[in-house]
Formats: sequence, structure tokens, C-alpha cells
Amino acid sequence: MTRTTPEEMVEADDAELIRRSIDDPEQFAGVFDRYVEQIHRYVARRLGVQAADDIVAETFLTAFRCRASYDHAQPLARPWLYGIATNLIARQRRDEERFLRALARTGAEPPPEPMADVVIGRVAAQAEDRRLAGALTGLASGDRDVLLLVAVGELAYEEVAQALDIPIGTVRSRLHRARKQARAALGTGYQTRKDA
Repeated sequence: MTRTTPEEMVEADDAELIRRSIDDPEQFAGVFDRYVEQIHRYVARRLGVQAADDIVAETFLTAFRCRASYDHAQPLARPWLYGIATNLIARQRRDEERFLRALARTGAEPPPEPMADVVIGRVAAQAEDRRLAGALTGLASGDRDVLLLVAVGELAYEEVAQALDIPIGTVRSRLHRARKQARAALGTGYQTRKDA
């Protein structure tokens, strides 16, 4: 087995690194190194720093386990990784809701603050505007995912479509709807970074 030098890893596209990693698992480190910070920022903004560590680790573990089925026609793994992370975020939220419903059925004392409220509070603190958190929670989950992948993850429409496995037209319509609803919820007087 031949070893790839760090210089060759930098020059190789993601699809090539993933292909090589099937025979030489260490090659996957190149993909990890390229995207771990971006994925961590995205997840931390959605769930908070503490939860982000676990979700990011699970994202790359899932990607590593599924690398044999990666579409090598896609030179960049970025949308694939964001899609995995977004699905894991949704799964964590569903699990949390299920847990809280089970607590309510058993009559046990619920946690002092539901995770959704914690997440909303963190988003509000990071965005320095509680109205933004309220606007985000008012969006349908699919619309919110598209908006956050574009705004926080800085993905192009094509990358969002690939990450969520939806047509690009659906990305555009969800983004338009999410922006419209967020603007309506925020009302007048709210300044975005573009406005400032």
C-alpha cells in the first residue's frame, strides 16, 4: 500500500480522498481536516457548542462508515457532510421531544428547561437578538434547514439541494418562504448584517 504525502492530500479532491480511504482508511483524515471546523460551526450555531462536539463526531463517523457508497461524481464532500449533520440534528431533536413526551406520560418531573428552549436561547444569544430565535422557531423544519444551511453553513443552492436530497427548485421555494416568514416575524426595525 502506498502512502499519500500531505501535499498529495491537499491536491486531491474529496471524491479522490474518499475513494482512496476505502483501501487506506487514514486517507479520510484529509476530508475530516478540510471540513471539521465548518461543520462544527454550523452545528454549534444550531445546537450550542456542547452538543456540537457529539454531533460533529457522529457526522464524521457516519461519513466514514458510508464512504463506500459516496457518489464519486461529486468532487466536494461538503454538501454530503452538511446533509449528514442536518439529519443528525433533526434526529437529536426528535429524540429529545420523544423523551420529554415520555416524561410527561410517566408524571416524572420534567427537566427545568426543554432542550428546544435551550437551543432557541443559544441561537438568540449568538445572534444578539431574541426576535431572530423566535422567527426561526416559527419556520417549518425543512424551511429552517434550508435557511440555516445557506445563512450559517454558507452553502450554495446546489449544495443545499445535494445535502438535503431535494430538487434545487425546492431549495429556492423553501428559502424564499423562510425569508418571507422570518421578515414578517421580525417586523420593522430589525437590521441584518447587510443592512448595517
